[in-house]
Amino acid sequence: MIKSLTKAVVLLSGGLDSSTVVAIAQDQGFEVYALSFSYGQRHTAELEAAKAVAKQFGLTQHVVVDIDLRRFGGSALTDDIEVPKGRDLDQMAGDIPITYVPARNTIFLSYALAWAEVLGAGHIFIGVNAIDYSGYPDCRPEFIEAFERMANLATRAGVEGETALRIETPLLQLSKAQIIRKGIALGVDYAQTNSCYDPLASGAPCNECDACLLRAQGFRKAGLSDPLISRYA
Repeated sequence: MIKSLTKAVVLLSGGLDSSTVVAIAQDQGFEVYALSFSYGQRHTAELEAAKAVAKQFGLTQHVVVDIDLRRFGGSALTDDIEVPKGRDLDQMAGDIPITYVPARNTIFLSYALAWAEVLGAGHIFIGVNAIDYSGYPDCRPEFIEAFERMANLATRAGVEGETALRIETPLLQLSKAQIIRKGIALGVDYAQTNSCYDPLASGAPCNECDACLLRAQGFRKAGLSDPLISRYA
């Protein structure tokens, strides 16, 4: 008899980091259930990328949930606010940028928690990173630890001891270059991913927002060319 794989819910945005996490979870032997969100973001390029990544890895299920964070706004990704362009790394490391979406990871992880409990999955993977990132408060280790504690207090599975939930953050202490090398080793097709905050109508990256600049730096430090750039050349 073939032993069934352990189930895991993976948050998949379609960007470089979350796509790498899908590959890592699958490589670790998990049966991956991917969760994406149409949350009122200013473009759909990342959702198309998420669908492409899910197809590439032949995931068990990929669910796209519709929520409308534009009702609240407060971010350049969900409101009529200009996306910052051309910032240097020192500027990115300063104040929390306007591209931060209030409570986004808390909301996403809560949905993932609900689905994980229904599936009987004891693991939720998220591609947060505390090194090459844009200063978002909900990417810090303290937030992840606090959410994991809450999750095990707030669910039937946690209270009854059926499944102790773990929030898995395999990229937390990796540089962008290390993430890229890891993903390539696991077969991630980065030409299918899209990290841009403000892509063109064609889906091509702007190459000027924080996400694009961090991605470019990662490929440069990894000594590689970004296949997404070649795709839209």
